[in-house]
Amino acid sequence: MSDSISSASSHTLLEGRLGYQLESALLVRALTHRSYAYENGGLPTNERLEFLGDSVLGLVVTDTLYRTHPDLPEGQLAKLRAAVVNSRALAEVGRGLELGSFIRLGRGEEGTGGRDKASILADTLEAVIGAVYLDQGLDAASELVHRLFDPLIEKSSNLGAGLDWKTSLQELTAAEGLGVPEYLVSETGPDHEKTFTAAARVGGVSYGTGTGRSKKEAEQQAAESAWRAIRAAADERAAAAKAAEAAEAAEAAEAAGAEEAAEAEGAVDTPSPRATA
Repeated sequence: MSDSISSASSHTLLEGRLGYQLESALLVRALTHRSYAYENGGLPTNERLEFLGDSVLGLVVTDTLYRTHPDLPEGQLAKLRAAVVNSRALAEVGRGLELGSFIRLGRGEEGTGGRDKASILADTLEAVIGAVYLDQGLDAASELVHRLFDPLIEKSSNLGAGLDWKTSLQELTAAEGLGVPEYLVSETGPDHEKTFTAAARVGGVSYGTGTGRSKKEAEQQAAESAWRAIRAAADERAAAAKAAEAAEAAEAAEAAGAEEAAEAEGAVDTPSPRATA
């Protein structure tokens, strides 16, 4: 009885974060990983809902990108969509909802840190989106996707042509003549719960660090930090150069005005030949 009450309470908490109250059995299925289903007599898993949610997510994100970037070619739109709809990005959104604490996992996955695995979080989030679509309709599912993913869409739109921070950093350092970035990575923790720390260095100088649950995630965060630091420094230099140019132009204009004034004053003070005679 207590487990049932606890489960109902946790579902209410998740529904509060989602902003929708869902049919109980549908939400339970959305949260049921195959490892739990297999260990409990072959219960229905969330994989069909995941399949559905993946399509709903893709449709809403694609529609948003199409409408907000009318001048981008198909290839660039596809890259933008891939930067938003991928396991790493979905997992981060899932972590923001603390989705891992609600997933029904088997003992094996539970013991190896499954609640924070990117693949499990991403798949479960898609299943939840699929459940919202079935229970509340496309408008509700679209609203949920926009609420969860619009910040990520905006962030991805600000990246460089490669649509990831490491590529953007490499493009920036090449443009600034700084050299090729390198990443120094360290790791701590047990095998099933490692934390990676990366430092992004360019020309022997460390410009940013990042941490993550994978080497790739840590390097991306370090690259973002370094990109912002180098970009800010470049913008500051450009602003200083512009200010110096403006000051120089103002000084030149002032000097030219003074010269004209002096010439005019000289013309007034110099008597005409007729007046001299």
